[in-house]
Amino acid sequence: MKKNFLILVAFIFSIATFAQSSSEILVLSAIVKDKVIPNAQVIFQKNGETSVTKHTNSNGKVTIPTQYRNDSDVVVIIKKQGYSPLITKCLCDGLTYAISPTMYELDGMRIVLNWGNSPQDIDSHLSYAGGYVCYHKKEASQANLDVDDTNGYGPETITITKKEQGKKYVYAVHNYSDRELTNNSNLSNVSGAKVFIYIGDTLIRTYTMPRGKKGTIWIPFLIDEMGNIVNVGDFKNASSWEGVQTILRNYRFNGDNSVVSSSDKRESTKINRKGEQEYHAGNLESAVSLYQNAIELNHRNGQAYSNLGLAFQKLNKEAEALWANRKAIDLANGSKAHIVRASSYYNIAKIYEKKGQWSDALQNFKNAKQNRAHRAYNEGISRMSAKLR
Repeated sequence: MKKNFLILVAFIFSIATFAQSSSEILVLSAIVKDKVIPNAQVIFQKNGETSVTKHTNSNGKVTIPTQYRNDSDVVVIIKKQGYSPLITKCLCDGLTYAISPTMYELDGMRIVLNWGNSPQDIDSHLSYAGGYVCYHKKEASQANLDVDDTNGYGPETITITKKEQGKKYVYAVHNYSDRELTNNSNLSNVSGAKVFIYIGDTLIRTYTMPRGKKGTIWIPFLIDEMGNIVNVGDFKNASSWEGVQTILRNYRFNGDNSVVSSSDKRESTKINRKGEQEYHAGNLESAVSLYQNAIELNHRNGQAYSNLGLAFQKLNKEAEALWANRKAIDLANGSKAHIVRASSYYNIAKIYEKKGQWSDALQNFKNAKQNRAHRAYNEGISRMSAKLR
């Protein structure tokens, strides 16, 4: 069956089922197509004003308060038991948002794409050695396309059930509707696309479509061999899924070359210190929020990632802690880099040990020992070796 026919069928069904006004937000599941989420808490916030809390109705819809319509300074937070909270800046009028069920896999990751009503069909693609996921092939090794949307808004959701170490993953968004229009700007200027990355039950990163770019493909990020999320922000052109596959297969990106200003670095350091104060005061969730804010300002702030990993572990968010500790290892530098790497590998090993994944734990205890001699690392190696006999 051709995709164009699927688009027509889905579009007709959507008109009948999910029609909404520009004054509403529709909340869906990120992994079950067209599943509405009733009774989700939707919080509208704006600096200097009292927040407004509403709940979605039985059709998954909520009316935006009049004072917050068509306002780009409003932040919307969507919460539901069993789902990861979604936090995003508006404009939100008439948009659809998909919330992600909590992931329990330690090395899992979920990538959720949302956009506006045009272009109607935008596709998610994920490329890695031994696997490729898109609408044409929805299942691959340890990854799958949960939802393929063809009639605007999204979601398009890819779930990585287990990130394979030593492999680079490249994610892309393809403008299928305008795939024949080389170097057009509809994807950039019209779609309003956003990509949300979830680990565990935490929204780790949000990518917002930049404006003023030309191309039918947007590559917002890749995941490197260590599991670190690396900013890319490139635009390319392809008219078919095979063309996208070729570009991603041959794609080589040697690191994040984006510039962080001196003022953002200083502010990041300042906010990280506030996070440390909250952590030592026992306010762990506040500390996590501050560490994430510090990272948003300076994505090379290795100390903030290290602190974030510790806070996540205290909150029993093991998957998130793995990710943060790996990023701290990647960013470690200076005279104490070996200490940061050793302690982070040790933290990772303890997480795997707690989950009974003895081989993964053993390897990370060994990695810790390679960076620094410590009795705890030797003891960990002995325990895991005994478990594997």
